[in-house]
Amino acid sequence: QELPETVLLKFFRPENTPVPARPTPEQLSNLIKTSLHYPESFNHSFHLCLVPVTLLLSNCSQAVVDVMIDLRHKPTSSEALEIHGSFTWLGQTQYKLQLKGQEVYSLQLKACFVHTGVYNLGTPRVFAKLVDQVTLFETSQQNSMPALIIINNI
Repeated sequence: QELPETVLLKFFRPENTPVPARPTPEQLSNLIKTSLHYPESFNHSFHLCLVPVTLLLSNCSQAVVDVMIDLRHKPTSSEALEIHGSFTWLGQTQYKLQLKGQEVYSLQLKACFVHTGVYNLGTPRVFAKLVDQVTLFETSQQNSMPALIIINNI
């Protein structure tokens, strides 16, 4: 009985192991997708109107991401104030959290209105950076479309 022929395996290791490419600024500005969930309109007998708003944050990458949310941002143009009016976020104004790859996080917020009108809730600014990225600042995330709410008096 003949023995099967033995074949030698050769293992090759490339001399230059490629370094992972650094993400582009565009990729960094699309790490976190945000969406606001709130009633389309809200009826209230006026004194002070509080509306619950959910800010949904979705990590679009496989990497762990540091996220910072700033609610203190106000529209700077007078036109935005005239059209949408001004409102205040109640409670904590800054949040820092960490999202695992593909994680979705729900943040409960409260918007406070003192007048009837149409308001743009799309003011939260979201910044993110990869956890292993050595950088002093986070990249501003792409903002979604305006999030309009109608506040009515009953």
